[in-house]
Amino acid sequence: MSYAEALKDLLRPLGVYRLEEGYGAGELTGVGAALDGCGSELDRVEREMLLTTAQDTGLEAVESLLVRRPVTDSLERRRAALAALLRIGGDSFTLAAINDNLAGCGLNAVASETGTPGYVEVRFPDVPGIPDGFEEMRQIIEDILPCHLEIEYVFWYVTWERMEALFDTWGDIEAGDYTWETLEKLVRDT
Repeated sequence: MSYAEALKDLLRPLGVYRLEEGYGAGELTGVGAALDGCGSELDRVEREMLLTTAQDTGLEAVESLLVRRPVTDSLERRRAALAALLRIGGDSFTLAAINDNLAGCGLNAVASETGTPGYVEVRFPDVPGIPDGFEEMRQIIEDILPCHLEIEYVFWYVTWERMEALFDTWGDIEAGDYTWETLEKLVRDT
């Protein structure tokens, strides 16, 4: 319902206004149109001020406060990443909290203890090889992890066992027109 209709509905019970024609109706239509514009802008502001509903300017405003931007193009993952970055605090240094922050930042990364004091491993479990955007991810990871820790990045590639399951001969590999980079990341069924 437009504001013009809402105003008319408010005034109709009084019975003293001509609401459908004349100057009064025109004035209500003009005021209603102005209020519709204000209402639309207030709806946009309300949407953008909440991280869970923001779509553009609200997310950009939050990102301008942070050193790093989330490494994702998905709107939902961008919101989750910003929420994770904003909740990092002084008590965010347990292994569970660190992994929660990494996942929340849109990073497909998992930190684990190595058994050697001062060292942690960071793996990318669902991404074979070095993930796209790794340098930006590395900067975010190093901002999240405590600075006194030495970080060892662990990458994984296709195994010979997997290669033997996928290909009977080298000729099959050559027929597939693979580069070494695509071949070493061939961990899923083709």
